[in-house]
Amino acid sequence: MPNEKLARSFESTGEDYDRYRPGFPIEAADAIAPMGVPVALDLGAGTGKFTERLVDRADRVLAVDPSARMLAVLRAKLPSVETHIGTAEHIPVPDDSVDLVTVAQAFHWFDRERACAEILRVLVPHGRLALLWNGPDPACAWDQACYRVAHPWVSDSSLAPAPADDSLPGFELRARTAISWTDQVTRSDYLARWQTVSTFLAAEPAERDAMTSEIERILDTDLDVAGRETFDLPHVTDVYVYGAL
Repeated sequence: MPNEKLARSFESTGEDYDRYRPGFPIEAADAIAPMGVPVALDLGAGTGKFTERLVDRADRVLAVDPSARMLAVLRAKLPSVETHIGTAEHIPVPDDSVDLVTVAQAFHWFDRERACAEILRVLVPHGRLALLWNGPDPACAWDQACYRVAHPWVSDSSLAPAPADDSLPGFELRARTAISWTDQVTRSDYLARWQTVSTFLAAEPAERDAMTSEIERILDTDLDVAGRETFDLPHVTDVYVYGAL
């Protein structure tokens, strides 16, 4: 089961999440959504970091998220998108009404069995489900080290975060791809980005300060980024596309 305290931590953020979190490469949308999708639903949409990739590909786009604060940011950016407060376990749309469901950076927070059943309910027969996550590039040692500060239970961040496989109940895996891309970021924005991660949001102030100090130490001592105010940050976006059985 997902950690409820960490999952609910995102309800306290919105503008900072949208400003500092990376978006998603267009190649990820290409792997998921061809042009002309009748109805697409972005589930756990947050501030619309992936929703914005759907608006030119679907005739109608819906966004569902439990955080009113995050959806307010999404609506300000994407006024054509229909937004609904809801969860993956209780999606507030009718049966057989959606052609594509996307879940970006959120499926690991869901109750897997209940969410899959609810996604199947809203999908049209033989509809598609796409899951995707941004993660650190295994070749980038300093970002890997920072990742482990925020996720101390993960010994190898190249294995995180995707709890997806070919056996989601009611679905079969149709395609999987990993997309490498690079984001240019300032040191201050990189530090601010970590403040939008669940473990930082849920931490007590002293613990949060300690994690921030350790990330600063890594940036100050790694030869690839020490003394630099702007640097290239590589990512790998994992994409899984499923068909409903």
